[in-house]
Amino acid sequence: MMQKSLANPSAAQGGGLAPGAAAQSGQQAVLRVNVFNTSSNLPLLAAIANGYFAQRNLKIEIQNTPNSDEQRAGLAAGKFEIAHAAVDNAVAMVEAAKQDVVIVSGGDAGMNELMVRAEIHSMADLRGKLLAVDAPNTAYALAAKKILKLNGLLENRDYGVRLAGGTGPRSAAMVSDPELAAGMINPPFSFSIREKGLKSLGSQFSLLGPYQATGAFVMRQWSQANADVLTRYLAAYIEGQRHVMNPAHRGAMIELLTRRFKLAPEVAEGTYQALVTPGSGLAPDARFSRDGFEAVLAIRAEMEGMWGGTPPAPDQYLDLSHYERAIKTARPL
Repeated sequence: MMQKSLANPSAAQGGGLAPGAAAQSGQQAVLRVNVFNTSSNLPLLAAIANGYFAQRNLKIEIQNTPNSDEQRAGLAAGKFEIAHAAVDNAVAMVEAAKQDVVIVSGGDAGMNELMVRAEIHSMADLRGKLLAVDAPNTAYALAAKKILKLNGLLENRDYGVRLAGGTGPRSAAMVSDPELAAGMINPPFSFSIREKGLKSLGSQFSLLGPYQATGAFVMRQWSQANADVLTRYLAAYIEGQRHVMNPAHRGAMIELLTRRFKLAPEVAEGTYQALVTPGSGLAPDARFSRDGFEAVLAIRAEMEGMWGGTPPAPDQYLDLSHYERAIKTARPL
C-alpha cells in the first residue's frame, strides 16, 4: 500500500503531499509524532503495538525530543505533525513565539514529584540551592516555582535555576551533579533515581492540585487541512489510553514498560501504578481537563506576570472538535 507523509502546510512548499490528500484518497497517512521519552507515552506505544493506528490506515513515526525548546521550534518548522508534551508549551508557542497552535486532546496530569537530593529534608533546605529545569518559563518549571513560592521561596532571592534538559537528562543530571538539589521528575525516572539516593518531597498533585499536563497539540492550519487524519489519530490514541488503563492488561503493560524503558521489574510496577492513579495519572479517554488547564494558565500568569496577572479564558488555545468526533468512533477496550 502506498504511504505518504502529511506535510505541515508551513513546510509543504518543497513538493510534499498536499495537506489532507491522504485523508481524501484513503491512502495510508504517515504521521510524525514528537514526544519526550517518558512513560506518559505508554498509550501511544500500546496503540502502536496493538494495531489501533494501523487499523485506521495510519503509520506512526515517533521522534524523541531532548527538550521543550527543540520540540516547540520543530513543530513550528513543520518537522513533525503532532506533539505530545505539557500543554503549557502550546501556550508558550502562542504567547511568546506567536505561533497559531491548538491543543487537541488531554492525556495526563503529569505524575510529577518534587525530587530532591538525600541531604534535603524540607522545602526550607532548598534555600541557596539550584532547581533543575527543562526550560525556565514553561510547564513543570513554573509548577515547581509555584510550589516553592507557596513555601516561602522565591527564584533568585532564595534559590537559582539551571537548565538540565527533559526528564531523562534532568534526572541523570540530578544524580551526577550535587549542585542540582531539586527538580520535577515523573515516571519512570522518579522511581529509578530513588535507587541512586534521591527522594520525593511530595507529588505535584498533592502540592498543587489538578493540573493539565501532557496533551496533544498541533499547528491550527495543519489540523484544519487534515481534520480526518487527526480524528483517526485521536480515536486510536483514545483506544491506546483505554487499553493501558484496563486492569486486564496490567501485566502486558508492565512488560511493555520494562522492555521499552529497560526498567527493573519493581520500577516498571511502580510506574504503571502511577500512570493509573486517579487524579494524578492518565486521564480516562485522554480527556482534556479544563480545571487543570485553568490552573496551568493561573500559574503562568502568577509566575511569569503575563496578562497583567489575570489568566485569559482557555478557549483560545483549544480545538477539541477533532477529539469529540474521535471519541464517538473509539472502541471500548
